Amino acid sequence: MLVWRPFFYKRIILLSMDKGNIRELWEFILTQVELSISSANFNTWFRNSSIVKIGEDGIIYIGVPSQFFKDWYLKKFHTLLLKITRDISHEFRNIDYLIIKDSRRKQPIREAKNELGAMKLPLDKFYINKSDNLNPRYTLDTFVVGAFNDLAYAAAQAVIQRPGITYNPLFIYGDTGRGKTHLIQAVGNFFKKQYPRRKVYYLTSEKFVVDYTDSVQSGTANRFKDKYRQYDLLIMDDVQFLSKKEKTQEELFHLFNALHDNNKQIVFSSDRSPVAIPDIAERLKGRLASGMAVDIGEPDTESRMAIIRKKASVHGILFSDDVIEYIATSESGSIRELEGMINSLVCHAQVKGHVPDIAEVRQCLRSFTRPQKNISVKNVVDKVATFYGIDESSIYEKTRRREVVLPRQIIMYILREDFNISYPTIGMKLGGRDHTTVIHSCEKIKREVIEDSELQKEIQSIRTLLV
Repeated sequence: MLVWRPFFYKRIILLSMDKGNIRELWEFILTQVELSISSANFNTWFRNSSIVKIGEDGIIYIGVPSQFFKDWYLKKFHTLLLKITRDISHEFRNIDYLIIKDSRRKQPIREAKNELGAMKLPLDKFYINKSDNLNPRYTLDTFVVGAFNDLAYAAAQAVIQRPGITYNPLFIYGDTGRGKTHLIQAVGNFFKKQYPRRKVYYLTSEKFVVDYTDSVQSGTANRFKDKYRQYDLLIMDDVQFLSKKEKTQEELFHLFNALHDNNKQIVFSSDRSPVAIPDIAERLKGRLASGMAVDIGEPDTESRMAIIRKKASVHGILFSDDVIEYIATSESGSIRELEGMINSLVCHAQVKGHVPDIAEVRQCLRSFTRPQKNISVKNVVDKVATFYGIDESSIYEKTRRREVVLPRQIIMYILREDFNISYPTIGMKLGGRDHTTVIHSCEKIKREVIEDSELQKEIQSIRTLLV
């Protein structure tokens, strides 16, 4: 393997550049680039690039996937790449960029480390295992534990330690997007590693219904029974969908008894407790509730902030504290919605080439915000006036006092940005002002909020009062 020493390589570099040497040259260049930029930038911009050729005139041609990438390289990375290559040899005179389509581009030749120091895995390591349906991304290590789910987590840990004996069945319930699927699949993934010779299987209740119906129609009911009774750990998601499906419920009842009698672990999830599922046979309902039924509640703000940090770090991104707090308080309840927000911000960071600040985050996440349908202008005026310690009536007056003008402009900005109220309506509601005044005020605050961190915090605090 070549060791790149700048003082050693002269023109012989250009004369002996076969494919292997070119690949090793690119490896060395990537190593130097990775030391100079963030992991997020590195993974975004250098994953699908490579040296295509080195011309006899000493020009290195780097293949990139699109014109957008080419422009970005020229703008952001060209000077860095040129410095690295000239440190290797002054025979490398310049760098040019060629757009290489996917069908011609080679696979990335190296793996990149993220900011946590963990090796970025190939995509096929994230594929769902067809033999057990488990998603390898759902692990106990990536499950964030807080006050809202600590009991469910403790029950899952107990099941792992003594499967088939402690809490059998384990029944996890809670509203959608609370992390139920993550936790029950994490139990399955840990079980696979802990007991490699035992069989585990995850499925939804809908899949169970389809399998049972198909087996009846095809005359293979016995094969269906044998298939599901072979597992040492059976995990069934969304049990509530068995409601009114009497024949499938009966089959699950017998399957439950067969597994339970042989100390095989069963794990269920649902959006409600076993006794609250409608149109379920009482004997099956009794089986579902016979082990440990535990609720996952709504995550508190502190837990939501921890979840955001954890999930962002998976992408190699570190958000500032004010960004994390804004995301955590902009919506309540669903962890799945939090993931959607984070994915949007990661995409934004990859396109823009930097981690978004609070102003960019607020703009990026507007589509996730649910404006209050019953919000009134008076309510906003009242909250803002109280926040700034001024008389509510002064907001409607024609005064130009600074202590009143700024709160009034902030009210206009929030009414427009957060609740999409028209400019004329805002002007009319706030003392009969012309809509051009409202537009000017909104644009002014929009500019200032980007540069003034204190103003950002004040507006965010006011928004929390309006929730």
